[in-house]
Amino acid sequence: SRFETCWPALMKDSHGVIIIFNPELPSHLKEIEMWYSCFVQQQPLLDSQCLLVAHHKPGSAGDTENLSLAYPLNKLKLIHSNLEEDPEDVRMEFIKYFRSIITIINESREREEMSIIS
Repeated sequence: SRFETCWPALMKDSHGVIIIFNPELPSHLKEIEMWYSCFVQQQPLLDSQCLLVAHHKPGSAGDTENLSLAYPLNKLKLIHSNLEEDPEDVRMEFIKYFRSIITIINESREREEMSIIS
């Protein structure tokens, strides 16, 4: 990818990664493994800091809701977004995800402070 030289700058000090893909494209399913490897495993971030979003375009086949991803992607939180049908659901999932990231940041900050004190 022509943007690979920018990746280190994008990754620096990041606390979370959201990977959005089209579940109907087999090439996307391969690519998300690469994104996960580069942006989550190599950082390293916790799996809980990564959110997968299978985005369904309007009028697309609905049977991809039963998407089964292979290891290690199947350990990640996966949400289906279909903004025509249920934007509120997606919004709630994003809020939950951001709250969990804030919790992780606060916990690591507290650990750092404790290690400085002790």
